[in-house]
Amino acid sequence: MIGGGSWATAIVKMLSDNTTAKEIFWWMRNAEAITHLQKYKHNPNYLSSVEIRIPESHISSDIVAIVEQAQYVILNVPAAFLKETLKDVTPAMLKGKKIISAIKGIVPDENQIIGEFLNQKYEVPLEDIVVISGPCHAEEVALEKLSYLTIASLNLELAGTFANLLSTRYIKTNVSDDIFGTEYAAVLKNIYAVASGICHGVGYGDNFQAVLISNAIREIKRFVDAVHPISRDIKESAYLGDLLVTAYSQFSRNRTFGNMVGKGYTVKSAQLEMNMVAEGYYAVKCMHHINKKYKVDMPISRAVYAILYEKHSPHIEMRLLTEQLN
Repeated sequence: MIGGGSWATAIVKMLSDNTTAKEIFWWMRNAEAITHLQKYKHNPNYLSSVEIRIPESHISSDIVAIVEQAQYVILNVPAAFLKETLKDVTPAMLKGKKIISAIKGIVPDENQIIGEFLNQKYEVPLEDIVVISGPCHAEEVALEKLSYLTIASLNLELAGTFANLLSTRYIKTNVSDDIFGTEYAAVLKNIYAVASGICHGVGYGDNFQAVLISNAIREIKRFVDAVHPISRDIKESAYLGDLLVTAYSQFSRNRTFGNMVGKGYTVKSAQLEMNMVAEGYYAVKCMHHINKKYKVDMPISRAVYAILYEKHSPHIEMRLLTEQLN
């Protein structure tokens, strides 16, 4: 496991609770958190109620040592920090390993989803890449509330094998071969959750939220069909379900971030107060540039970009958006 946040902690819990999973090795950057984990068996900063049953020697800030010992490498840091996190890791170190992306974002500068980045920068074959998608919030995993995950890979046998490692009495899994569609949908739903929060922050109610999200799933379909035109049912949990939980849940950091912006917080002040990364903030800029190539009609994404990066008024942008939705 590469990453020390709430989703990383939740996946470690799943693996720990799965009787077929083998040894787990965990890398995180924060030395104080590592010491706390080793001594008290809890992540002090995220999901602190979750007991971590990993030997002290298996938790480290030495990413090279952790990667070398692993058969499966699960990437679970914010996309904006992935390049910095992997700076000491070479393509040779990842050769022959299965790489799992639990990241719901796009690598800035490259403007690539994680699978594309790993394939092009680290020479990882696409068949060795797995994508984890929801709908699933880490906080509910900590409470062992029934949740569903979709595990996507071009190699369905690999997807099935990894899905079995995550399955527990409170986690059910499905498999898919749509690594591009599920990953882009996971990126886009964060943008629409920000939009949902902004709308709530400026005073729109549930009636408009329903219109917003029904339009959002159509935006997702238009985009993923343009990027990777295969047969897919956009109403499946990996697409629509993940969008719904992120747009409506009390645990959604992207909705919380958007709500703060809608209420008048600056982007920087909202980020500082949250103490967590809202992937939608970075994703909307990346998607803005990616869509220059595909030219998909995406009025909601465009409105969020205008608010966050062009500093347009949330009230005015949302009012303009209401004239474009149906």
